[in-house]
Amino acid sequence: MSIIMYHCFMIKKMQREDIDEVMKIWLDTNISAHTFISDQYWKDHYREVKQAISEALVYVYKIDDKIVGFIGMIEDHIAGIFIRSDYQSQGIGKSLLAHVKKIHDHLTLEVYAQNEKAIAFYMREGFKITDEIDDPDTGEVAILMTLV
Repeated sequence: MSIIMYHCFMIKKMQREDIDEVMKIWLDTNISAHTFISDQYWKDHYREVKQAISEALVYVYKIDDKIVGFIGMIEDHIAGIFIRSDYQSQGIGKSLLAHVKKIHDHLTLEVYAQNEKAIAFYMREGFKITDEIDDPDTGEVAILMTLV
């Protein structure tokens, strides 16, 4: 006998009670995706990012009522897409991006130049590199991208 499991997923606006789960994903994902930046950098910025995320428009992706990823928006700017490591490469980031594409005609974002996986993802999704800037906080080069 085989067992078939169905999972219920949804994208919805983050609720106040979601913030701790969202922040855990934010911290874990930044540390694993940005090995070229000290873990302590992310830990040092945790409190200010938590405040900023609380004030931003954030859509969470839930599977069976568990948050597995989110996208943060500041007007037409994507502040970031973060997916739990055990749920990456399953189309969740693409779904979150598709959700905001329906709402926004024009989108921008920044990504570190060394984060080649993220740059490739955004380029596959129609974003183009429009500029480079130096991030004074990390000393890293950030790539500005625009959905065209």
